[in-house]
Amino acid sequence: MSKMNPNKKKETSLNDEQQRNEDATNLQEEQTNAAEETDASDNVSDELETLKKKYNELNDSHLRLMAEFDNYRKRTLREKSELIKNGGEKALVELLPVIDDFERALQNIQASDDVKAIIEGVELIYNKFMSYLSQQGVKAIEAVGKPFDTEMFEAIATIPAPEPEMKGKVLDCVQTGYTLNDKVIRHAKVVVGE
Repeated sequence: MSKMNPNKKKETSLNDEQQRNEDATNLQEEQTNAAEETDASDNVSDELETLKKKYNELNDSHLRLMAEFDNYRKRTLREKSELIKNGGEKALVELLPVIDDFERALQNIQASDDVKAIIEGVELIYNKFMSYLSQQGVKAIEAVGKPFDTEMFEAIATIPAPEPEMKGKVLDCVQTGYTLNDKVIRHAKVVVGE
């Protein structure tokens, strides 16, 4: 048997002790790392749950908002269709008194021989009707003597102008045109001088 050198023995025991210390340190580090990983995974789990709750709240809020918008859209479409369907109701209701006047005039025309009274009655109804139209923003287009304008007038005939300054001007109005709030709703049919 060979004898070991006492220095070598010491060295081996020092190496063994260092190895044990290193192993203990490594074990402590592994335990610390494992504890940190457990803490980190707990934090991730908590964070994941918080994010899931927040997602569910936002999703629910989004769905409610979409439903509210859809209801609003349907309601406004329904209101628009009702306005289109019944929009002229007020105008028509206000025309009913004029119709009543026409009915009374027709009844009296047959029983009356006084032509002057009949003419006065029809003129009163006409003036009442024109007054109603002007309240609604409808105005007759003045045509005779005005320069011809394709935006306002529709020429149905041209005739030689009786005077040189009447060239290109409206000489006669066959059918009255009307504007509604300054927008032409019916062009005046006119005769133009050339």
